Amino acid sequence: MGSIAIGGVEEAMMFQSSFEDFQKQTSLMNNCTQLWKELSDHFTSLEQDLKRKSDALRLKVETLDHKTKETLDVLQNREVTITDNVKVELVRVDQRKEAALVSLSAGVDGDSGLRGFCVEMDSGGFWKFVISRKKELGVLRNDIPVALLDCIDPAKFVLEAISEVFPVDKRSEEPRLSCDLGWACVLLLESLIPVVADPVLGNSRPLVTPRMKKRAEEIAQVWKESLDQRGGIENVKTPDVHTFLQHLVTFGIVSKEDANLYRKLVVGSAWRKQMPKLANSLGLGDEMPDMIEELINKGQQVDAVHFTYEVGMVDKFPPVPLLKAYLKDSKMAGTGQVVNVAGRKEQSALRAVIKCIEEYKLELELPPEPLRKRLEQLEKTKVDKKRPGGAVPANKRTRVNNGGPLMPPAKAGRLTNAYVSSFPAVPMVSPTFVHSPSSMVSPTFVHSPSHSPQYQSAIYSSYGPTVPTMYGSRSPPSPVMYSPTKEAVLGTYPGAPLNYPPIYAGYGYQQAYYR
Repeated sequence: MGSIAIGGVEEAMMFQSSFEDFQKQTSLMNNCTQLWKELSDHFTSLEQDLKRKSDALRLKVETLDHKTKETLDVLQNREVTITDNVKVELVRVDQRKEAALVSLSAGVDGDSGLRGFCVEMDSGGFWKFVISRKKELGVLRNDIPVALLDCIDPAKFVLEAISEVFPVDKRSEEPRLSCDLGWACVLLLESLIPVVADPVLGNSRPLVTPRMKKRAEEIAQVWKESLDQRGGIENVKTPDVHTFLQHLVTFGIVSKEDANLYRKLVVGSAWRKQMPKLANSLGLGDEMPDMIEELINKGQQVDAVHFTYEVGMVDKFPPVPLLKAYLKDSKMAGTGQVVNVAGRKEQSALRAVIKCIEEYKLELELPPEPLRKRLEQLEKTKVDKKRPGGAVPANKRTRVNNGGPLMPPAKAGRLTNAYVSSFPAVPMVSPTFVHSPSSMVSPTFVHSPSHSPQYQSAIYSSYGPTVPTMYGSRSPPSPVMYSPTKEAVLGTYPGAPLNYPPIYAGYGYQQAYYR
């Protein structure tokens, strides 16, 4: 019996030992299986990562090959067009020579004054002729590009013509304050574009001599260095900004290193009609979404709408909510102010929004009829009621009492399609043009006030549904303080905006507004 008991114990111990060995082996196999799975997943992930990187690298190589081919094609085209360009310039030289001889023998009468100045390369006389005819802006837009074709060196001629005020205003203090000539500088620089465009490649390669291109670069550098004297980027006047940016585009001297400077300048003067197109020409296309966001946060929704349409981002930044937010902001900005002041702000906003609706065909999404009725009501109230003794004069800019951006008075937009101009009227002399454009004013663009987190929806029920919080709940940064001189506060552009002639077709400016 004792031996049987001892044998059973031994068998039990052996069984226990075998069971423990089995558990260890099972655990080991489980660990090995888990490790294999982890290793397999790891190598699968590596394989997928390598495949993604390989695809990305292959795409980059294909893109590089495509760009290389495009660049080689452009270089080849440039080489091929050199001969054609030389022939074109030789013909122009002969034409200019004949025109100069005729001009010297017959003299220059009043109607052909522009051409006469160009033939004789009299940039000073040309400049005085242009700035004395601001009311004939439509005629000048058509005639200047044609006249510049008679210059021996159009690029040099234009640089010399605008040198009185750009890159540094050389006039005495009094004329500088009373007469801002940025409009004339922009007009001449825009007019030069089709004149120096490559006959084959177009505006992508201005036909400017290396000497003139270097001079244009030096002028741009002088302007940048004078920014501190102008009060910095935040305080530089919009006409100066517009002239500088147009100078870069006209002469093809845009620098990638200065992209941040360009962006700040464009955003600071975003209310100008040409700024969206200039931003694209300055290579800021990739920056546009951030720039639009910045304009929205600053309460410049109308400006944001123009930028949105320029870059085709209407789906990302729907225009109708932006315009409704702008209307609400304009009404909030007048709360607590003198009735006439608040009314002028709302009228300016209504005109700007109605113009925007018409320009981009938004009538179905935002019917303009209620806005027009509200505008008529405000105008009728203004006529019926006497102005309070403490009302702010209509020819003064007013500031939002909560520290928001400047809002132009309604006086600048009493007529349909009135633009607020930063260029005061130039003293007129008797014009020599036979035709003069009709006296019309263009649409008003104003800085909309900063967003306020407290919207009273009942007040704005006439403007449609409440604006989504994506535009209405942001806290804006400090507003941009653009403050023109007292003597140059407001002026309305008296000339009707006319279409560019066919010679401008390649550049993309359908209309130019000097505001």
